[in-house]
Amino acid sequence: MENGFSAEEIDTGRPHPARIYDYLLGGKDNYAVDRKAADALAVAAPEVRIGVRANRAFLRRAVRHVVGSGVRQILDVGTGLPTSPNVHETAQEVAPDVRIAYVDNDPIVNAHANALLGRSGATSVVLADLRDPRAVLDHPDVRRVIDFGEPVALLLVAVLHFLTDEEKPAEVIATLRDALPAGSYLVLSHATGDFADRSDAQAVYNNATATLNLRTRAEVERFFDGFALEEPGLVQVPFWRPEAPLPPRSGDIGFYGGVARLA
Repeated sequence: MENGFSAEEIDTGRPHPARIYDYLLGGKDNYAVDRKAADALAVAAPEVRIGVRANRAFLRRAVRHVVGSGVRQILDVGTGLPTSPNVHETAQEVAPDVRIAYVDNDPIVNAHANALLGRSGATSVVLADLRDPRAVLDHPDVRRVIDFGEPVALLLVAVLHFLTDEEKPAEVIATLRDALPAGSYLVLSHATGDFADRSDAQAVYNNATATLNLRTRAEVERFFDGFALEEPGLVQVPFWRPEAPLPPRSGDIGFYGGVARLA
């Protein structure tokens, strides 16, 4: 998700978090300015490529878990550039009737996602901003796919660290949470500097379209207020219910992740 970026303009002159992330995942939807920033990020935080892949793997495991628990609707806010396997592909492997609303405030992301997904009844791609959660919830293309009378899995994966404290991320989550019925889930991951000094990594984003706002474990855990964290709680993403041998340097990976249920 992008911070301080107008949805009416496409800025290819500055690095963009979604395109940096895409490049680090081995994608091709990025520009030279993004690749330069990503390479600088890898120098500042050598584990970053392992980290973004571990974060993506956490997302897939979490999606399989919530769908396996019976949820058939997913609201993915700050979706970023489509990376296969996508959320809908992962979810529909478990249950083909899952419906997904993808939300991002970047027109480039929106265009790529629309080209990939088309306009099927089971998915929607919405141009909206997390910082205005009411507009996300009320968007007709969200409402077309998501029935807020039934449980929803809300995905906020690698997005909240692009909101500053002044943008009140806890209030944003509370607004989204209060729209969800019992039995819904929150899947959240967030960058941290708990395991190393990452001020140089933060500096890479100072010239990007969004700043990087690292938070401690305690600060990230507060985002789950009102939800009940499922085992193993809030942990570094490789340690959330791993299904394969842990990647190298897992203990250095600066992403926390967790899944929580709304009672």
